[in-house]
Amino acid sequence: MIDGLRPYPEMKPSGLSWLGNVPAHWDVRRIKTLLREVDSRSKTGEERLLSLRMRQGLVDHIDSGGKLIPPESLVNFKIVEPGQVVMNRMRAAAGLFGVAHVRGLVSPDYAVFEPKPDAFNPYLLQAFRLPSLSAVFRAESKGLGTGESGFLRLYTDRFGPIPVPYPPLDEQRLIVRFLDWHGGQTTKLVRAKQSVLKLVSEEREALTHEVVSSRETQQLRLENIVDHIFRSAERENNIVYTPVGLFNRGRGIFQKPPTRGDDLGDSTFSWIEDGDLILSGQFAWEGAVALAGTAEAGCIASHRYHILRGKSEIVQTTYLSSFLRTGFGHLLLNEHSRGAAGRNRPLNIRTLLKEKIPVPPQSEQSRLVDLVAQEKRLADSIARFAERLREFRARLIADVVTGKLDVRAVAASLPEVADPIDDLAEADDLDDAVDDAENEEAAA
Repeated sequence: MIDGLRPYPEMKPSGLSWLGNVPAHWDVRRIKTLLREVDSRSKTGEERLLSLRMRQGLVDHIDSGGKLIPPESLVNFKIVEPGQVVMNRMRAAAGLFGVAHVRGLVSPDYAVFEPKPDAFNPYLLQAFRLPSLSAVFRAESKGLGTGESGFLRLYTDRFGPIPVPYPPLDEQRLIVRFLDWHGGQTTKLVRAKQSVLKLVSEEREALTHEVVSSRETQQLRLENIVDHIFRSAERENNIVYTPVGLFNRGRGIFQKPPTRGDDLGDSTFSWIEDGDLILSGQFAWEGAVALAGTAEAGCIASHRYHILRGKSEIVQTTYLSSFLRTGFGHLLLNEHSRGAAGRNRPLNIRTLLKEKIPVPPQSEQSRLVDLVAQEKRLADSIARFAERLREFRARLIADVVTGKLDVRAVAASLPEVADPIDDLAEADDLDDAVDDAENEEAAA
């Protein structure tokens, strides 16, 4: 169906450099003709608090890992009603918009909009996340500082006049139906590959249990068999560095966008080497543990990550990485991750290192090396595949939402998607990985 997409037969100039030509029957509308800002405040703070996340949109604050906030601290927060659009003023340029499905509260610094009768929220959200429109949002944002590290806000008086492409309502619905269908198909494709990875992971865990069962296995204190490493990266402002983050559930490492030293914030960073075992300082209890490979060598990890290496004469780091992803390893990480509500639970590395773990003889540990390497290669391959799909999907969305490709005939033949999946979020939880990285920055 993708191969059959063609341009619209008749186009016209939009009058906007970032948009170019649009289909002849489309309009270009200013946002303020589609959305009207509303400002209703809570007098008691007893309504449910909602959090705005990048791809999940507006979700329950507690369910998404937030801390319990007493009602008296939520007085004067903005009330949002089902169907209303919420914008994070500071991150509008990153596409941080959402639609409320339940009544709740959002930050007073957010903007809340009531859609007008001829506004279709699902299409508008797709448009607001276009990279080309993000650049406009960034240019119209005002405040202190510049770039991502500044305190720029997109205020309503500058947001409202911004023009967006506006197809007929029926066509907007067809566009969203097509994109929902495409999101579901790409997700199924990634899930199929992940099912193979799950089988390899189960085989690796079974072998780990078998190795631990050796008669010669000893119970040794972790601090006596590993080195807790921090290789200080004395960063320079004009040098570009590549920070890393960790997926949960033991699914490996992802590289964040390369960043100049002067844009890295206030964190201190450690260099990563091939063979390092990296534990998230906030989400280790959720399985955010991974073995670095050659691709991560030369990257950096913030001080909120812990780097361990086994003492070679006693324990192989490969064995440690596999052990910490077993049920018992997960229990240890969970027990030593306390002190915060929700998902953001700091790991107490000092008490974890006091624990004794089973250490089999080197010959038994070596049995795991090939299988762990195979699992990592497969996980990395799937991550690269998912990223290529995501890049293709982003280009496809931009072409469809801006009228460069006509999906009307294809979409009309597709069924409605009852529970759309967006941006492979359910397939690989990249949205969680990104948001978790942001939470770790906030926890500094």
